[in-house]
Amino acid sequence: MQPSPPVMDRRLTFLFAVTAGAAVGNLYWAQPLLDVIAEDLGASTTGAGWLVTATQVGYAVGVLFVVPLGDILDRRRLVPAMLLCSAVALLFCALAPTIGLLLAAVTLVGLTTVSGQLLTPLASDLAPPERRGQVVGVVASGILTGILASRTVSGLVADAAGWRAIFAMAAVVAVLFAVLLFRALPPLKPKAHLPYPALIASVATVAFRERTVRWTLVLGATGFAAFSMFWTALTFLLSAPPFSYPVSVIGLFGLAGLASVIAAQRAGSLHDRGWSLPATGAAWLLVLVAFVVAGFAGRSVTLVLVVVVALDAALQTLAILNQTRVFAVSHEARSRINTAYVVSNFVGAALGSAAATTLWTAGGWSAVTTTGVVLSCFALTVWAAGRRSALVVATATR
Repeated sequence: MQPSPPVMDRRLTFLFAVTAGAAVGNLYWAQPLLDVIAEDLGASTTGAGWLVTATQVGYAVGVLFVVPLGDILDRRRLVPAMLLCSAVALLFCALAPTIGLLLAAVTLVGLTTVSGQLLTPLASDLAPPERRGQVVGVVASGILTGILASRTVSGLVADAAGWRAIFAMAAVVAVLFAVLLFRALPPLKPKAHLPYPALIASVATVAFRERTVRWTLVLGATGFAAFSMFWTALTFLLSAPPFSYPVSVIGLFGLAGLASVIAAQRAGSLHDRGWSLPATGAAWLLVLVAFVVAGFAGRSVTLVLVVVVALDAALQTLAILNQTRVFAVSHEARSRINTAYVVSNFVGAALGSAAATTLWTAGGWSAVTTTGVVLSCFALTVWAAGRRSALVVATATR
């Protein structure tokens, strides 16, 4: 007889959050080290820049082709196995003698470092229904913390011990969390029985057969497009007059986004209290206000910081509310729904980044903030149209 799944108590929730944060941090170790890596390996800066692209491409492939396995495999084995695979890939990064081999290794890192996207739906499965939003919010805040802290940690470790040390350290951490998770979880029965090709083909089916999921994916992609557009354009703004900040100073603005970690933790509780849709509308209204204020922040660093905090807090709140809402639609297909959710957000973020460059060239900061207002109004229209019907989860299942 299979043991009963553990309840997501504080200790297990914390373990999930820290593991997910450490895993997603693997995607960003190289970003602040591109010049150092290029110099050490005798590569051009352009060649080193491909390290970021290769990692993200590998991650997108991993989300699409690995995360759905969470619905048909024992996740007690799957998650530690992926952590161990990422440890091997990270070790290859630490030992890579050429830029070409490092590119291959970071692609494998991206492909295998999907544990955070496996743990989030697993946390939703194990949490009691009345605390599901809170638990998902805490795990998601761990992922966000990993994203925000990884660049700083990477720079500090590289300064002290060289760029290879951060990859070696991350490999050790991945092995440690693999062991801890394997010991903390009992065997978990697969939720579905499908051959792998049918599993992958069903990702779109399970995501789009539910109207709530379809509408939420639109809101999620819009939010990530706005987020990515803003941060890409903010780099252009802060590096140009009147600010003319160096890259090291611009990077510090990301620390202001740590306020969104607190917002992410609280957002899940709003779902548990039945306030998901009202809070979604309020958060999009805050996004709208933030972009309006951003239009007047072109020469004020104080206003820029206010906008960064408000926008990050609102968009991260929206991300948690969206994710918790789609998880409530289906128990059997949560990993596949999470795949669709993450992929749609990835597409939105890519479009946002591309739009930022075009908008900046065409009309500068004003064009970017105006587009942000338009995106906010579009999302508020979708929310208003669906808050009493399409965005309402018909049946929340365990």
